[in-house]
Amino acid sequence: MSSYKATIGLEIHAEIKTKSKMFCACKNDPELSTPNVHVCPICMGHPGTLPVVNMEAVRKVLSVGVAVGAKIADFTEFDRKNYFYPDIPKGYQISQYKYPLVSGGMLAGVGLTRIHLEEDTARSGHDKEGKSLVDFNRAGVPLMELVTEPVIHSAEQAMNFSRDLQIMLQYMDISDANMEKGQMRVEVNISISKDEHFGTKVEVKNINSFKAAGRAIEYEIKRQSALLDAGEKVKQETRGWDENKQITFSQRSKENSDDYRYFPDPDIPKFKLSEIPGLSIEEIKATIPEIPSQKRERYVQIYGLKAEDIENYVFSPKIGDFFEESVGFLGDSDKEAIKILSNYISSDITGIVKASNLPFPEAFGALNSKNIAKVVKMIREGHISSRGAKEIIKIMYEKGGDPEDIAEKEGLIQKSDPEELKKIIKEIIVANPSVVTSYKSGNEAVFQFFVGQTMKATKGAGNPEVIKQLITELLMLD
Repeated sequence: MSSYKATIGLEIHAEIKTKSKMFCACKNDPELSTPNVHVCPICMGHPGTLPVVNMEAVRKVLSVGVAVGAKIADFTEFDRKNYFYPDIPKGYQISQYKYPLVSGGMLAGVGLTRIHLEEDTARSGHDKEGKSLVDFNRAGVPLMELVTEPVIHSAEQAMNFSRDLQIMLQYMDISDANMEKGQMRVEVNISISKDEHFGTKVEVKNINSFKAAGRAIEYEIKRQSALLDAGEKVKQETRGWDENKQITFSQRSKENSDDYRYFPDPDIPKFKLSEIPGLSIEEIKATIPEIPSQKRERYVQIYGLKAEDIENYVFSPKIGDFFEESVGFLGDSDKEAIKILSNYISSDITGIVKASNLPFPEAFGALNSKNIAKVVKMIREGHISSRGAKEIIKIMYEKGGDPEDIAEKEGLIQKSDPEELKKIIKEIIVANPSVVTSYKSGNEAVFQFFVGQTMKATKGAGNPEVIKQLITELLMLD
């Protein structure tokens, strides 16, 4: 384990879901496979063109700020960030520097520095001959950048924060935030030291998954620790992550803000947001849906669910919706029934849905929330066993149908008649004298053998509690 303390800050970019690009009317469709279709003189930076701000993108970034309890700017402006790469058609990127839309805030226990809005770059690639190609469909797409405070100290904490941000953006319909498609990109800044002072910061880019972010952080901590232990210095630089080799590699010296020569964009007016219709804090608050942190709190307070079930519903919203629909047929008053319901949805139904590899709602097969609630009621009333419930759920997924009809047809109605069960248990006792002797000699573990054999004989339809009571009584008499 490293003797150094790691300090980590994150810079996360997320493409904003809007109909058009950030400063022009071109369609916002960066996934289009045909290159250079959604382009125009404005997003290609032709001389004499003037950008117009996409106010829907502004509103969406402000709503993220409100959701994380941040300070929302009243005055804001856009700046030119100057650097020269083939994927920047203007030779500069329109971004925000001194006056971001959002400052401060907190998410998943991590303090935020700022959230601002800018335009995305084009997508670079290489053909079979090794030539560099640029697709400008993505150039100019609205891009939110969120910067955390340097208060993260482990790879796990960094990954948890990133996941929480991703699911919040999806809940709020701000971004699809799919990392594999480049809709959300995580860059990590890492330094290490043995005291409270910051070490030399290294930025790591080219990260395409949360796990990769975690591995990049762990690798950098080890790499930097080895340098310092050897008496060498850590170089401030930008490094890339090589997923195949599981290492970081040097890309270029780390730039400072002075290198970008920021200055206010003279073609875009400055804004007083409170004077723009639809952008007041009160109007934005009215449009914000329940976010993951609020959902977690509600699930604990109202339903008393266990943490694993809550996380399942938060990170799989469609399954969470199915749970809440089912609760609607049970009612909020029977807490025990709700917990039983949650157990079946989190284990059996979630397992079925994920194994199907189908999109929603097809993944639920023929299941519906009303019938799942009915299964829970049948369990609570003692009509079916847990094993019977699992079988009914499986049949309903594949074929649909009413759970009561399925239970009758498949012989899954729980048998609780003592006389009927006594007859079955007596036969099992008579057929297994050695097990009876073992039990009476003090081997209580074999008691479960009789329970299992009885359940098998009743095809899972015997009432377990009644069966256990009768087995105890009959073994005492034998």
